[in-house]
Amino acid sequence: MSKKDGEKRRAWGEEKCISTGPGCVGGLSLRLRVILSIAIMLLRLVSLLCVSASALAAPSSQPSGCPSGGSGKQAPVVTVKNGSYVGVHNSYYNQDFFLGVPYAQPPVNDLRFRIPQSLNESWSEPKQATAYPPFCVGYGGDDTGHEVSEDCLYLEVIRPSGISEHAKLPVAVWIHGGGLFMGGSNDARYNLSFIVQNSVEQGTPMMAISVQYRLSAWGFLAGDEMLASGNTNIGFRDQRLALHWINENIAAFGGDKNKVTIWGESAGAQSVGAQLLAYNGNSSFSLLSLSSKSQNLYPISRDDGLFRAAIAESGGPGIAWFPTLFVKTYNSSAYQTLYQTLVANTSCASTLNTTASLPCLRTLPFSELNSALNISTDGLGPFFPVIDHDFVHTYPSMQLHAGNFVHVPFLIGTNTDEGTSFGSDYGPNGTGVNTDAEFLSTLASTGIPSNSASANEIATLYPNNQSLGIPSLSTYPTLYTPSNPLSAFVGLQFRRLAAYFGDFVLIAPRRLTALSWAKFGVPCYTYRFDVLVNGIPPYIGATHFQEVSFVFNNTRGEGYAVNPFANETSGYFELAREMSGRWVGFVTGLRPDWNERGVQWPAYKVGSQGVGENIVFQANGSSVEVDAWRKEGIEWINEHALSVYGR
Repeated sequence: MSKKDGEKRRAWGEEKCISTGPGCVGGLSLRLRVILSIAIMLLRLVSLLCVSASALAAPSSQPSGCPSGGSGKQAPVVTVKNGSYVGVHNSYYNQDFFLGVPYAQPPVNDLRFRIPQSLNESWSEPKQATAYPPFCVGYGGDDTGHEVSEDCLYLEVIRPSGISEHAKLPVAVWIHGGGLFMGGSNDARYNLSFIVQNSVEQGTPMMAISVQYRLSAWGFLAGDEMLASGNTNIGFRDQRLALHWINENIAAFGGDKNKVTIWGESAGAQSVGAQLLAYNGNSSFSLLSLSSKSQNLYPISRDDGLFRAAIAESGGPGIAWFPTLFVKTYNSSAYQTLYQTLVANTSCASTLNTTASLPCLRTLPFSELNSALNISTDGLGPFFPVIDHDFVHTYPSMQLHAGNFVHVPFLIGTNTDEGTSFGSDYGPNGTGVNTDAEFLSTLASTGIPSNSASANEIATLYPNNQSLGIPSLSTYPTLYTPSNPLSAFVGLQFRRLAAYFGDFVLIAPRRLTALSWAKFGVPCYTYRFDVLVNGIPPYIGATHFQEVSFVFNNTRGEGYAVNPFANETSGYFELAREMSGRWVGFVTGLRPDWNERGVQWPAYKVGSQGVGENIVFQANGSSVEVDAWRKEGIEWINEHALSVYGR
């Protein structure tokens, strides 16, 4: 977006006029000037509040009675299978918003800790879809300032205004991140208005939907009791039911159920991966079942036809945020211990180790259960997906190798310096890592004993050579030495540790995914985001999450404490238009094409080096590279995905 365009957006609601004085009130009496100035100020305040609504801001930012900007358009109405909804028209973007649309029964009381249930009511009078829902209950910084509730299974639909119900627009379904323990769909950083507007300007209009799902223990409580009742991986199943709702109802909004793309970042990208692998993906039979004499012969896998493409930013199939918790069997002592700790910290303690414990948890007041979860999770929530041989059929790496995933076009990528978000505080007493011995000890946090052959191999593949670590010496030229004050904060071996953690957590699984798609002849487009944004210090680099504002074309920095684009060159704004435009191109045409800049993004095809090619997004122009950096280390991680990392 150009600087001129940005100024136009900031000035929305201001009338151009000719006057002999400031504020178009020259010549009036002082009293009238004051009155008129106050009136103008109030009108602008209302307008700004409505802009916040258009940006999918927090629920408190959505006032009632926002003016339509004088367009005279009536509030939009759609009729879905259960009844009608009245939405909100935004005249500035010429878009319609349908906010807080339920896709499931509220998961409260006896539906707590159960897989989501479809809506079971219909109505004759239109219902209002004009206010944002609360976030699902979570435990992290993304929840600060937002109302949270168990009753949270809602979605929002943002569409260009004026389309008919027969428009059959492509649909992008956004699944927010937050580690599966925090976040919500109406976080202002996830501003769907900008990318929908970009699609219209490109001449390829689409609509976008954001989905909420249960988090932490509310969505991922596991253990024997949960497995026996068939209520595992609930958060992923929430997302699945939302996709079914979209499949059944999106035509009423003017969308095409056959042109749905699922899309997420971080844990949202992990969720996209889970949907691609769900119920063993796309194969006609289970290779695991054929090769095993076990009695666990699982059902034929399936593709439910809920989406035709997928996008994963910094995540996807095959990742496990904390591999030691993504355990090898459903009845792991780790998961059962978490479940028992939760029960023991409530008034249900007397039911511990009995079948009555789960029904008892469902009867607890929200406040008591919420308090117990804060105690047992230390506010972070180590409740993560579990292999249940149902939704999560088996290990992701096994499904990828066997081709047991939904065979749809995939856009997937990572950021250059992902690991700087994961590779600190692992030294003694939470300090940085300074020595080889401390590096080996740190590997234990990923389930690798420090005295093992695997640990020694990793140490060799990821040496303490700062020219090989991240961020690169071109991004942050200063070496970590005892004289560098940052060394006391992040550790002398920060670059080494960051390179390893970024690879094992995100980059190696991304490469394995691309190779798997290529192996089975399915289109895949991979990227590397390599931009140091405003507000991020050079020693952190192009780290986790930083591509989000570019993809959403959120050049105003909605929702950010520091605007990522403030004081940056025009190349940053051009790159945001390009990335957002390529995402639009993929959603609407299954190819991430961008006509305004000449780089052709190649599909991932294995070449002479055993890998394909990425597009590299940089503020001074995008380019194409061979996906071979840190090749030996990443190959080792992927070869040991199951045996060492348990994924």
